[in-house]
Amino acid sequence: MSVMNFGDRSLDLSLPHVMGILNVTPDSFSDGGSYTSLDSALKQTEKMLLEGASFIDVGGESTRPGAAVVSIQEELDRVLPVVEAIKQRFDVIVSVDTSSPEVISAAARLGVGLINDVRALERPGAMQAAAESGVPVCLMHMKGNPETMQQSVQYRSVVDEVESYLLARVAACEVAGIGREKLMLDPGIGFGKSLEHNLTLLNQTAGFRQLGFPVLIGVSRKTMIGDILNVPVSERLFATMGANASAFAQGARIFRVHDVKPHVDMLELMYRIEKER
Repeated sequence: MSVMNFGDRSLDLSLPHVMGILNVTPDSFSDGGSYTSLDSALKQTEKMLLEGASFIDVGGESTRPGAAVVSIQEELDRVLPVVEAIKQRFDVIVSVDTSSPEVISAAARLGVGLINDVRALERPGAMQAAAESGVPVCLMHMKGNPETMQQSVQYRSVVDEVESYLLARVAACEVAGIGREKLMLDPGIGFGKSLEHNLTLLNQTAGFRQLGFPVLIGVSRKTMIGDILNVPVSERLFATMGANASAFAQGARIFRVHDVKPHVDMLELMYRIEKER
């Protein structure tokens, strides 16, 4: 399956695609507070689209390590006006980065094309809301929750456990009526993983692709890069591109990033080279 439908649009997922991050939160680790006004969010959306983004991923709840829980009403108030305005103004697939059934349902009514859930539809009611919406879902692995997920992280085998978890969530989706053709997987880099775990998972991207689903990678500017290079968030672009290049070479095709144009250019070149094999 190379073509996947996202509501009113479809994409050929044999090609690489960039998902531009639009955090409408005051406390996200990299760009918190930058796009909390509707005007600034729309300007950033336009910029990312001009740079070649296939998705705009709107998030109203920070899931950085140690992040506090956001109320449902606050998340709705942050996300829905932005989603509605983007859909009215731009021809793009809007993804909503949420775990809340209320946000899933409301965003679906506004025409979002993807539910991007770091909790893999585990919140009560989320699975039913996603099934009723008919919207495709990205299932991500996270061990624990954002408040505590980086405390005493342990696995017997991180690859086996992440794969087993994701396949179990796929099975749960199928039982709920969400077909496999509507699912993509994300190993959850940085979500309840040590540096070694993150490197191992990225090194095994090909194995996740062999599970039979499109693979989304979200490593942009994350702590693992700072741990290796000892650089601040603002200086992590080149290393982010290196990690994403490795993942592309192993079959990942969707890349959730803060910096759209450098990734669009890199991935286009890598794809052209790969086509000549």
